[in-house]
Amino acid sequence: MQETKPPEHRKRARLVIPSRSDQLLRNFTELIGGPMGHRSAPGIVSPGFFTVERVLVLLTVLAALTGIMVKNYCRINGWESPGQFYATCYSDFPELFRNRGLGDGAFPFVTHGSFFEYPVLMGFIAGATALLVPGAGTGGSRVLAYFDVNATLIAAVWIVTVLATARMTRRRPWDAAMVALAPGIVLAGVINWDMWAVGLLAVGMYFFSRNKLVLAGIFIGLGTATKLYPLLILGAILLLALRTGRIRALLVTAGAAVAAWLAVNMPVAALNPDGWKYFYQFTEERPAGYSSAWFAYNLVAGRIGWVPLHADAINTLALNLFVLACVLIGVLALTAPRRPRLAQLAFLIVAAFILTNKVYSPQFVLWLIPLIALARPRWRDFLIWQAFEGLHWAAVWMYLGQVTSGGVAQHNIDMPYYVLAVVFHMLATAYLMARVVWDIWDPAYDVIRRHDMDDPHGGPFDGAPDWLRLDPLRPSASLLPWRATADA
Repeated sequence: MQETKPPEHRKRARLVIPSRSDQLLRNFTELIGGPMGHRSAPGIVSPGFFTVERVLVLLTVLAALTGIMVKNYCRINGWESPGQFYATCYSDFPELFRNRGLGDGAFPFVTHGSFFEYPVLMGFIAGATALLVPGAGTGGSRVLAYFDVNATLIAAVWIVTVLATARMTRRRPWDAAMVALAPGIVLAGVINWDMWAVGLLAVGMYFFSRNKLVLAGIFIGLGTATKLYPLLILGAILLLALRTGRIRALLVTAGAAVAAWLAVNMPVAALNPDGWKYFYQFTEERPAGYSSAWFAYNLVAGRIGWVPLHADAINTLALNLFVLACVLIGVLALTAPRRPRLAQLAFLIVAAFILTNKVYSPQFVLWLIPLIALARPRWRDFLIWQAFEGLHWAAVWMYLGQVTSGGVAQHNIDMPYYVLAVVFHMLATAYLMARVVWDIWDPAYDVIRRHDMDDPHGGPFDGAPDWLRLDPLRPSASLLPWRATADA
């Protein structure tokens, strides 16, 4: 009886192995014996200690340590100009610690008379981490301690982001290695506190993928209170709610997000209205920021004698272009032969915002990395894009070293080369957008849907039938809810 009894197996998920599914990674594995064999059973045979998530955490820790090493010149010599630019180790942490009163005990949005040009929750993070630094004043040792505290916490948030990304796609946890090893995060992860917003959005998307809509909305709202861009994912949810008719998913998620945002912002707005409004006034009145398309245009205009654009004109043009991009994305979402995935639409909307916005800071690349890992996990295109982002990252410091501190000429780059680096980074992002649009229009190119999955990140939209689908070329073939009701 023992010999004829079927063996009892513990059921485990069969994973998609990168060395099988991605041609670029398949070629890299030749150094270690080639891709995993076709007769092996990953996810069925126990990996022992080195589970996928533990390996991803180890990779993230190594990448975080590499990111700290990139800043090591400033950690040893201090954050002073022009050295911090030429050593590419600039960070906002020391600058704000010294110049926004953080080192002297001021707490953003709580201390009256102090102003902070970031949203409320980011100000709370900046103030709380300053309280963790022993001593008083803005001496070199306290500045270094403030940087190290924030860098350590960002590494922890990075790990959370990687794990949330890995758990969203179920059968493709290895796609989160893009987030764990992203050169963009290594280079720019500790410039500012953007990683906190990235992590909150990733956790919110994870809960949404598990149909926990209230928790998803809470984390999206907290992310928006840290940096405004997580709000944009509600646009993707709106489009999918229209496509599927599942409006409740939008209402519950958006309602929880608004409630969380209000819970953070309203007490501050009531107790310190001037401090609360400062971020929005600063955003509206500031000129074009470094590395935006508008800043690059003004540089070229100043060189060849064209009329430069001022803040009001840029605000109007940027808003109109972003709205136009959102309309086009909406048309794509409602006319595509098959319903797009949530991550695809979220990536397109956030990327459109980045390209049209009047500010592009080097750390904004962090916003897109988890989204592209979910929307289009193809390593070749990802690494090409990251290479151009790395080129821009180096160029902006060389340019800032010249214009802000008059550094030694041999370390500077002239304006045309800096503008070219900005153009290349924009073209690389636009290329990724085009590839995602192609995947949406022809799902046969979508690697996620090749493995019997519909939308693993979509939560209530996963596997949902169409409720509204438009066909501009053949209006009679459109799926309209009122037409279906009439036919019934």
